[in-house]
Amino acid sequence: MQSIIIATAAVGIIGLLIGLLLIMVDKKFKVEVDEKEIAVREFLPGNNCGACGYAGCDAMAAAIAKGEAPVNGCPVGGTPVAEQIAHIMGVEADETTKEVAFVKCSGSCDKVVQKSNYVGIHDCASAVASGLSPWACDYGCLGFGSCAAVCPFDAITVIDGVAVVDRAKCRTCGKCVAVCPKHLIEIIPDDSAYAVSCSNRDRGPAVKKVCSTGCIGCKLCEKQCENDAVHVENNVASIDYSKCTGCGKCHDKCPAGIIQKRS
Repeated sequence: MQSIIIATAAVGIIGLLIGLLLIMVDKKFKVEVDEKEIAVREFLPGNNCGACGYAGCDAMAAAIAKGEAPVNGCPVGGTPVAEQIAHIMGVEADETTKEVAFVKCSGSCDKVVQKSNYVGIHDCASAVASGLSPWACDYGCLGFGSCAAVCPFDAITVIDGVAVVDRAKCRTCGKCVAVCPKHLIEIIPDDSAYAVSCSNRDRGPAVKKVCSTGCIGCKLCEKQCENDAVHVENNVASIDYSKCTGCGKCHDKCPAGIIQKRS
């Protein structure tokens, strides 16, 4: 009986010492929790897409709470999330302009010349790495849907050989921009009236040999623009959206029809 009492007492003392040790360790290494960080994190969407420039939503919340990132730094959440976070932080949320991804190619299957039958991995990066392409245009969309595969919002669909962005679903996370090996996807203001749907940098005659809807670099759009918003560089037109007023003169004059009117 005495041995049992001694053993029980020893176990109890050891348990008490371990408990005291754990309390001491907890106090020494305790990480203070920022209540604002927790509150901010609740409003972030949780996609962990990295479009904000941070590793994920947790890192973004911590940066906002510390004042190292703006309250409207999450492009996925947009203005509603920015306003909620601004309220938590006790600051005013700057007005943000909604942006969306846009694919700079209109060379669908009926417009671009087919060069070969591709039988490799149906992935854009793999096709580029192999040096093989089913299309004669070296600058156009391959149509294998790598951008659609990485989009967490189901905003991209390959239609007739060309990736198309659903503006209503796009949250501007930037994953499609990063994954496209042809660098065909750009982020533009959602309210932009027009966009250039071509990336071919070859000269006009060479473009027309491979695609019936490619930019020929004629500069008629550039000459028509009264606001210096359209320029032809490397034989392809581009729009400076900070200057564009949406007058549509470039669209009306483009003989190739590659300056699309966006509804």
